[in-house]
Amino acid sequence: MTTLLERAVAEAAKLSPSDQDTIASRWLAEIEDEQAWTERFAATTDNQWDRLVDEVRRDIASRGTHPLEDVFPIDASQP
Repeated sequence: MTTLLERAVAEAAKLSPSDQDTIASRWLAEIEDEQAWTERFAATTDNQWDRLVDEVRRDIASRGTHPLEDVFPIDASQP
């Protein structure tokens, strides 16, 4: 176990049992989600990646994409 995880567990241990269960549920859900994504990426074939690349290129060519700044405007007042 890493030092950071040990620290997180030690801090969580100071909380009420209900809060500990809430945190544990979130951690377990996150771990399951990460495992699912890892499996999906590992199972993705070169053909699937090629089709995705082709689709993105078509979107770009047809202007079906938008600049990131338009989707998430930069707020100059935020650091």
